[in-house]
Amino acid sequence: MTEHDRPGERPEPRTEQRRAAADPGYVPPPPPGGVLWDVVGDIRTVLSLPAAFTLQVAHPAVGAGVDDHSTFRTDPWSRGERSLRSLQRWVYGGPDAVAEGRRLRQVHAGIQGTDAHGRPYHALDPATYAWVHATGFPIVRRSRGYLAHRPFTAAEEHRLYAEWRQVGRVLGIRERDMPRTVEEFWPYYRRVVRDELERTKVAGELLAVDAPVPPPDRGPRAVRRAVRALWPVLWPPVARLRCFLTVGLLPPEVRVALGLSWTARQERMLRHFGRAVAVVVPLLPERLRYLPPARRARRAAGR
Repeated sequence: MTEHDRPGERPEPRTEQRRAAADPGYVPPPPPGGVLWDVVGDIRTVLSLPAAFTLQVAHPAVGAGVDDHSTFRTDPWSRGERSLRSLQRWVYGGPDAVAEGRRLRQVHAGIQGTDAHGRPYHALDPATYAWVHATGFPIVRRSRGYLAHRPFTAAEEHRLYAEWRQVGRVLGIRERDMPRTVEEFWPYYRRVVRDELERTKVAGELLAVDAPVPPPDRGPRAVRRAVRALWPVLWPPVARLRCFLTVGLLPPEVRVALGLSWTARQERMLRHFGRAVAVVVPLLPERLRYLPPARRARRAAGR
């Protein structure tokens, strides 16, 4: 393993060229300095993940797969950690990104069953698999406007979509299953939202403030005991904030499709919250502003 093949570091351009020459099907992860490098490792990504997950499972096939096969009810913290770690690898993992894509396909190969309408589903059905990945683009775009208080420019949005599409290719999504441009993405997205999304069982649980969630089971024993003892007090306000951000960061057309209400007062509260986050986060030191994989990769790319 060379220095540039270590997890979390990007290989040199010459290394990428050699891989592409050796394997014509090789698709490199997004390059350092791209839009995704700036946003995916930012700690604000954690705040937008529940909205992205809800948008995914509002698709009946995805919701049924998660309902039947996921551990999100019994072990939500580890499940969330794994999802976040996987996301970081797609962007910052270098050669590990391709390996992560293969791993995800292997994990999902056996996920199949019947949805709530009696229709068969398979996690690797091309349209379903592409939708799961596609949901990240509108959520990243919308979250940027609220939590960074600086919407993407048109040029940045086009670059963001091109990089997100590139990540999809790394994950094994076929070229023809993803809209080629931003202009082609929005009609595809609106059609799925209008014709296919619904408030699935899993989506309803993610949107419920009173859904039971076990306390995290990490850290020193004394800390775990304290958290378990205080959990009935700690979790309710966290659950309310999570639900508020989930609904607020979902696009309005998705809220309509899921039958979710959103008032003008809630919109003002979200904007005030977003302004505060947009002011505070850039003032944090890098070790607090960026997630560990992003810090390592940004440091290596800087060298």
